[in-house]
Amino acid sequence: MTWRWRIVSSLLLAVPALAANLTVAVRMSHSRVAAVRQGHDYSGVVVWLDPADAGPPGPVRQPRLTMKQKDKRFVPHVLAAQVGATVQFPNLDAIFHSAFSNFSGQIFDFGLYPPGTSRGVTFSRPGVVRIFCNIHPSMSAVIVVLPYPWFGVSGPSGEIAIRDVPPGDYRLHVFHERARQETLSALERRIAVSSGDEQLPPIEISETGYIEAPHKNKYGLDYPPATDASGYPAGHK
Repeated sequence: MTWRWRIVSSLLLAVPALAANLTVAVRMSHSRVAAVRQGHDYSGVVVWLDPADAGPPGPVRQPRLTMKQKDKRFVPHVLAAQVGATVQFPNLDAIFHSAFSNFSGQIFDFGLYPPGTSRGVTFSRPGVVRIFCNIHPSMSAVIVVLPYPWFGVSGPSGEIAIRDVPPGDYRLHVFHERARQETLSALERRIAVSSGDEQLPPIEISETGYIEAPHKNKYGLDYPPATDASGYPAGHK
């Protein structure tokens, strides 16, 4: 039995050594955002890999994630999560919030909840989930829900790290909320991953043709022009 245990242990220890750690740099072009044009902020791009021979995704690597509500903002603005993960939405402001999503992806509605409390949702299928607050029209966020754990989100520098990728053939995908779907589809490509660290070719995303569309509240109506002192509009809960 001892020799069998040693063989199994050796194989388990060898698996991480075979996995690859990938890095890729993303940049945006033709942007109307000042920070992007000045080269100061390339954050919020999601890059992920789907295996060419699709198999079971395995356990969720990060089963619990957090998207804070602070200073009337969702933080982070863009989050990537694996199917099966639960995302908590703590209210760190001194006012009420009412996060919801009624777009493609996973629909949810937390209703009003006060400062110092939190609500959570478990994402059961892949998709792009666009999130808003039913009280504050300026608040928005995106959660990209993916079946496999090989993904990363860019910070201001545009650098993305995708860790522990088993060797094999993959399809690389890109999401950026200020890019047209045609632009993102053109950036998809097939890559072969071997063991060790690897720097992928840089990705440039054009924001040409992007038009920001105003969104409605959860009732499909325009937001009221003002809110009361409690942080929510009277009669709209």
